[in-house]
Amino acid sequence: MTATPAHTPTIVLVGHGMVGQRFLEALAERGLTGTHRVVVLCEEPRPAYDRVQLTSYFSGRTPEDLSMTDLAFIEEHGIELRVGDPAETVDRDARTVTARSGLLVGYDVLVLATGSYPFVPPVPGKDAAGCFVYRTIEDLLAIEEYAKTATTGAVVGGGLLGLEAAGALNGLGLTSHIVEFAPRLMPVQVDDGGGAALLRTIEGMGLSVHTGVGTQEILTGADGAVTGMKLSDGSELATDLVVFSAGVRPRDQLARDCGLAVGERGGISVDERCRTVTDERVFAIGECALAADGRVYGLVAPGYEQAETAAATIAAQEASFTGADLSTKLKLLGVDVASFGDAHGTAEDCLDVVYSDSRAGLYKKLVVARDGTLLGGILIGDAEAYGTLRAFTGSVPPVSPESLVLPTGAGAPAQLGPSALPDDAVICSCHNVTKGTVRGAVTDHACTTVPEVKKCTKAGTGCGSCVKVLGQLVTAELEASGVEVDKGLCGCFAQTREELYEIVLALRVTSFRELLDGHGREGARGGDGCEVCKPAVGSIIASLAPAIGASGYVLEGEQAALQDTNDHFLANLQRNGSYSVVPRIPGGEIAPEKLIVIGEIARDFGLYTKITGGQRIDMFGARVEQLPVIWARLVDAGFESGHAYGKSLRTVKSCVGQAWCRYGVQDSVRMAIDLELRYRGLRSPHKLKSAVSGCARECAEAQSKDFGVIATSNGWNLYVGGNGGATPRHADLLAQDLSDAELVRLIDRFLMFYIRTADKLERTSTWLERIPGGLDHVRDVVVHDSLGICDELESLMRVHVSHYRDEWAETVNDPEKLARFVSFVNAPDTPDPVVGFVPERDQMKPDLPLLSIGVRRPSEEDLLEGSTRR
Repeated sequence: MTATPAHTPTIVLVGHGMVGQRFLEALAERGLTGTHRVVVLCEEPRPAYDRVQLTSYFSGRTPEDLSMTDLAFIEEHGIELRVGDPAETVDRDARTVTARSGLLVGYDVLVLATGSYPFVPPVPGKDAAGCFVYRTIEDLLAIEEYAKTATTGAVVGGGLLGLEAAGALNGLGLTSHIVEFAPRLMPVQVDDGGGAALLRTIEGMGLSVHTGVGTQEILTGADGAVTGMKLSDGSELATDLVVFSAGVRPRDQLARDCGLAVGERGGISVDERCRTVTDERVFAIGECALAADGRVYGLVAPGYEQAETAAATIAAQEASFTGADLSTKLKLLGVDVASFGDAHGTAEDCLDVVYSDSRAGLYKKLVVARDGTLLGGILIGDAEAYGTLRAFTGSVPPVSPESLVLPTGAGAPAQLGPSALPDDAVICSCHNVTKGTVRGAVTDHACTTVPEVKKCTKAGTGCGSCVKVLGQLVTAELEASGVEVDKGLCGCFAQTREELYEIVLALRVTSFRELLDGHGREGARGGDGCEVCKPAVGSIIASLAPAIGASGYVLEGEQAALQDTNDHFLANLQRNGSYSVVPRIPGGEIAPEKLIVIGEIARDFGLYTKITGGQRIDMFGARVEQLPVIWARLVDAGFESGHAYGKSLRTVKSCVGQAWCRYGVQDSVRMAIDLELRYRGLRSPHKLKSAVSGCARECAEAQSKDFGVIATSNGWNLYVGGNGGATPRHADLLAQDLSDAELVRLIDRFLMFYIRTADKLERTSTWLERIPGGLDHVRDVVVHDSLGICDELESLMRVHVSHYRDEWAETVNDPEKLARFVSFVNAPDTPDPVVGFVPERDQMKPDLPLLSIGVRRPSEEDLLEGSTRR
């Protein structure tokens, strides 16, 4: 078929990866999508996605999560996006491109963003079953499927992508090997010292590393599938899955076929404006382009700069690309790795400042000139200072180089805040955003939060390594502008919830009154507090009650006045004034006798029953005065409170696991029951949900929980920070292949650290994204005990577990506590007449008469254009 070109000029983009998408955004920003027809020919079956975060697929992110393409943007700008339909030929004389589907489209401007392809060494057996490359989502899906029948995997290549691939194989439960021809891992980014530190850390994770050897042959069995590898030193390595990650090459064949000039080692030759040197109507950007400085750039940040340059040139604006910053900061196998500037010290007469701690897996090297100018550096194991150090590259820092690499306690570490950076310092290298631009977003565009600055400047929307510095800059600029950044909990307390937690714990404060009068704002002392701080402090005291000597019963004395509505009657208030009754059913496992008890109670009290997503049975429609009677029967039958009303652990779901399921590899039901009984009654900033899946099929949906557990053949993988509901978030992998004891210990630490540092009413998903350092920091604290507080966290959990008492069991056995369960204090035997029910589907539902007082029918003038009257 043939597409007839419109009268408007046409831009054809070949390739829709990260750089291609950035090019489209740059066109839109310059108004070119309104004056040009834009056609995109994409080879992959899906639009642009975040290839930098590709490995996060194995930590629970879906292909949809990785997408970088807002289809609303594509539609709004009239972009013709054709996925799965790559360009096959270019006729430069006729200025047409032919796609695989047969589509023929003419162009006024052609932009090639074809990216790169993985280099596979030409060794015998490279095409055998079980050999893969690591480049696209489809590659990952294929590896994941094949790994289900494999036990050992090997990665050819120990660079950035190779280490990520090895981590992915390890996460899939395979014994993993890394084979690197160079004498060290990541030979391009790190030196010998950094490579040695990285090697020790990775081998400590159970991966085997083979450096200084190459792959000579892939060995296969009678069925043609991989059985091993023959290495250049004569040794053989047994493996049944091989991933080639030995670098990439520019995808320039389309350019070669149409006569465009390419470099001797590949790459489409372009000038400083990213136009091909052969044809001024054709541009090349990203990994397929050989830039004017003679380099092919494999990082996304230079690709973004090239996309901006090409779009600006097409719009007749001044722009050029003559080279780019090759700084990188990554988390590889859980290890911080960063390099910036002249990391290898190639400048004449430069000096190295090195700090190395092999025991801790730390290696820090700064390269400085004789005059003190910071030229570059390498950071392994701790890249916290990367954002600041990279911004100082090319200038003389205000402190000595030694103080920039020494850890706390080993000298006088420099505290370089954002104010020390010059305005021309590049904060976000992905989008080339300077400190001055960030400051301008705050002062000139009234941005007051990091998300607002991101939207205004694009800083922090690329690799994300600059977000921490970005936050510091925003706060510093607001404070410098005289804007008081009040981090207090509310108008009663100037402290954050985290600070109040520390005060309560350290001083053993057991009452809200004591905390408010001793540590509240001056004007709030002696008052009653507010609806923000009362439940927040009540939750803190409840979570620490056994450790500080307070009563663990939330309706004891002053505590009762601090609770949210639902806690007042230990039940969830429903819309018609009745309450729900939710007994705990650990792990979703229940004996027939207990099912009968629930059925009898529901029948006797006329309650509506519903099996919930949390694998328990909720009963609705209880009047407040009926709650103690109902719960007395439940307690007698061995039930406990399910805490559906409290900010605490709700449920730990499970699949049937190894005992029944033919795919199960661990006893998920037993683990779910153990976890639910351990953490029941644990008060926290927000509700907690969990699940345990017995295999990777994930039937319990553990990756949508605050803490989720998935069984592997070697133990358990622990995921944290998941969330369902209105803003779903996949949980992140915190640790893998844990024993039962290791799993429980890490969950103990994680939960207590969350309770200690989260804000009021903050779910773990929000907390994990807000807390400085995010998942990496939480992992350092919880897994590696970087703050030295894990003993305390474990101790607090032990105290909670040993002092747990069922709230409803205490209530039904205490006449004084029962006195509150009335609708009218002055008429305790009188039920609330407003609470009524009507039958529906063999049960009952609330009788809610519709209110019609003051309602008028809308006139035609009342209806907004485009609205629909119902």
